[in-house]
Amino acid sequence: NVLYGIKQSSGINAEYGQEVMESYEVELDGKNYQVKCIRNLNGHSIEPYKIHAGKTVPIIKGGEAFEIYGGKTVPGSSNQAIKMEEGEFYAIETFGSTGKGLVHDDVDCSHYMKNFDIGHVPIRINRAKGLLNTINRQFGTLAFCKRWLERAGETKYLLALKHLCDLGIVNDYPPLVDQKGCYTAQMEHTIVLRPTCKEVISRGDDY
Repeated sequence: NVLYGIKQSSGINAEYGQEVMESYEVELDGKNYQVKCIRNLNGHSIEPYKIHAGKTVPIIKGGEAFEIYGGKTVPGSSNQAIKMEEGEFYAIETFGSTGKGLVHDDVDCSHYMKNFDIGHVPIRINRAKGLLNTINRQFGTLAFCKRWLERAGETKYLLALKHLCDLGIVNDYPPLVDQKGCYTAQMEHTIVLRPTCKEVISRGDDY
């Protein structure tokens, strides 16, 4: 179990899961591929109603650590960013690929999340104000997708949504892809750092 191995190496001073992940191969259509870590994706700390909180957890040795602001990563102090402390919650995420192990933004975006750290921003377009009211009421600072807006009764909202993104009130999260034709996978568990152990709080009967 790859996540179990990474969980075992996680602690107040985190190690990385690259050695565990890349010790595996996967057979697809009769051909073996070594699993590669996707080196520009990380796990992250979690706080109430703030999915991407202030710290990231690189999954490769020597990987860049970041501080997270407004749900987006910005270069920060690696010592501060990767030090895990007692009482913190983390999404320990593993991203594997049979491609290059490097992802980039793809085309049309469908997933969004309100910027947790944004203060008051004047909005002059009434349609954007109305859309923000729907987002606040239905999702708060948690992630949502376009079809959920439609289920909430929103129509013809694309320009208003773009305006909210341009103002920095809402962050867009486009699809991430590796090289064409390769296979990628993501798995994660949520852990909390107790005084004497690392507790996996997302484990169920099926995973």
